[in-house]
Amino acid sequence: MASSAWRGALSFGLLTIPIRLYPAARNERVNLHQIHSVCHTRLRQPLYCPTCKRMVERSEVIRGFEEEDGKYVLVQNEDLKKITPQSSRVMEILAFVKGSQIDPIYFDSSYLALPEKDNAKPYVLLLKALEDSDRVGIAKVTMHQREYTVFVRPREHGLTIHTMYFANEIRSVDGYGKVDRDIKLKPQEVKLAEQLVESLSEDFKPQKYHDTFQENLKALMEAKREGKTVVQEPAAKRAPVVDMMEALKRSVRESEEGKRKKIPTRMPVAGRGRESRRRLAS
Repeated sequence: MASSAWRGALSFGLLTIPIRLYPAARNERVNLHQIHSVCHTRLRQPLYCPTCKRMVERSEVIRGFEEEDGKYVLVQNEDLKKITPQSSRVMEILAFVKGSQIDPIYFDSSYLALPEKDNAKPYVLLLKALEDSDRVGIAKVTMHQREYTVFVRPREHGLTIHTMYFANEIRSVDGYGKVDRDIKLKPQEVKLAEQLVESLSEDFKPQKYHDTFQENLKALMEAKREGKTVVQEPAAKRAPVVDMMEALKRSVRESEEGKRKKIPTRMPVAGRGRESRRRLAS
């Protein structure tokens, strides 16, 4: 089993639930490194001190906060230990809220919480209570020298922990949410838009969705290794929309025709990935 990201206890009133947290997801990416064009050596960014004019060992590195240009308040590891809150070992649930009240924009990283061996009963009790009440726990936990507010959510018969973006971390953009809702829409336009949404509606199946660029990048690497020709991905072609009503009618018609023929309106991603690999490796 993978190493845990956090080990401690989840506090539920006077009930203590020993748990471990494991990352629930991680990015799967092909990383392109910076290469020296002359000798094809990977370039690295070493720790270099411009004042001492020499390379610096990891053991010489401490932390500091820049108070003003070039001047730092130095922080030792011992200082950090003194100010680390109790949530570094105990994740105390502060409240329970309805899941429907939480905007997904507040969700950050996700972790799978597992009970410690031979101590699963309080874990199962909390899980059952959350499932029956349709609630989400709000708690605090300190990891990686930062205190997080987290959501404790029942999912697939287990507890999943989501770190939360704080309110001051949510960005705003001028004009967002201020679009003119008084724009006149024809009833037929609304009906056609809803019909198009309905025709494209389906159950959510996350395994259907893939990163096509990453698939093509892997195929590109394979083609490069084998000395094969790389064929450019065809550019997307879209007809200019002159009349919104006509565009809606055409979209609905094409969607319904695709369903009648049992041919998806979009090529399945898995197939698209294979086709992309064939194109790149041909």
